[in-house]
Amino acid sequence: MDENFQEERFTGIIKFTPPLYKQRYQFIKDLVGKYKPKKVADLGCADCTLLWMLKFCSCVEVLAGLDICASVMKEKMHRLSPLPGDYLQPAERSLTVTLHHGSVAHKDPCMLGFDLVTCIELIEHLEQSELKKFPEVVFGFMSPSIVVISTPNSEFNPLLPGVMLFRHPDHKFEWNRAQFQSWALETARHYDYSVEFTGVGHPPTGMENVGFCTQIGVFVRKYPQASESAQSEKPTKAAYKTVFKAVYPSLKDKKYLQNAVVSEVIFTAQIIKQSLMDRLMSEHEEYNDDPTERKSKFQPSMNCFSEDLGKLVVVKNMETFVNGNVIYIPLKTIFSFPKVNRLCGTFEKLSELIAGKVTLSSDGSAVMFNTERENEEN
Repeated sequence: MDENFQEERFTGIIKFTPPLYKQRYQFIKDLVGKYKPKKVADLGCADCTLLWMLKFCSCVEVLAGLDICASVMKEKMHRLSPLPGDYLQPAERSLTVTLHHGSVAHKDPCMLGFDLVTCIELIEHLEQSELKKFPEVVFGFMSPSIVVISTPNSEFNPLLPGVMLFRHPDHKFEWNRAQFQSWALETARHYDYSVEFTGVGHPPTGMENVGFCTQIGVFVRKYPQASESAQSEKPTKAAYKTVFKAVYPSLKDKKYLQNAVVSEVIFTAQIIKQSLMDRLMSEHEEYNDDPTERKSKFQPSMNCFSEDLGKLVVVKNMETFVNGNVIYIPLKTIFSFPKVNRLCGTFEKLSELIAGKVTLSSDGSAVMFNTERENEEN
């Protein structure tokens, strides 16, 4: 069942803009922008909407979702797969997305090492026995740097027409602010975290005393690592079942880096070649119009390219030149272009990546284009 839809039936009357669930997700996205975590886990990920949003955050390299309901995850998990554009233009960062089926009351080593763990509208769905185990699993076992927990604020419920007891039929409880803060402060104290309270969904003017519609606790670990006692209890046996995994193409993978470099080298060489050919053609036409200019205009054009190429400084070993029907474009010239330089880092790396993939001169110092063959194709 769609909890976001169920919630909007009630909160729509208050007219939250954007909708309340989107405000919660944006809160997490802003937090990611602030702290730049590399590894993020969403417990109770449901339809994977938050994970889908976070996959676009450039700092994130690992995303993991966990939910007790596999069918809900499977319905929308295709959104987490790479798109054709991701293969055509691989990102510089690596990104792996994994979904697990299991309970937050169980420990699994696949959930270790995360920087940020989010629990958005999760704890109110837990049975009392699960809620009792939850802090030890998340704060003691997983022990991430930051934990974000959101849950309904029951003090806001009287403002939501149609809410008799709880906002969703699967909720086992809904806390007021004092109850949530008491639980959160005790949990933070026990596991050496600090916690700050905030929320989303402002009450109507004049009703500020009821607080936010959704209350949020942001927990930050005080010390770099979890306690030794927690570390010693880490199990090695898996408790979750992996239902989805996607590894995105990345320039950190040599295969994708090589494809990107080869494409960029050919593209750059084509620009240089076309600029030279345009200049040669232009000066050849001027030469035909005025033969007296034969020396001053036509000859120098064999070693030049246009000013729109960034006004590169031409030195002896960076000159583009024509020999018969072949244009030679030095690799050092191509390497001087910012995108090629950024992709490769070093000239040696450039030479290594394009070896056997691009037609080079006998000494490997220049890219070669046969103008005659190209003209026949055109």
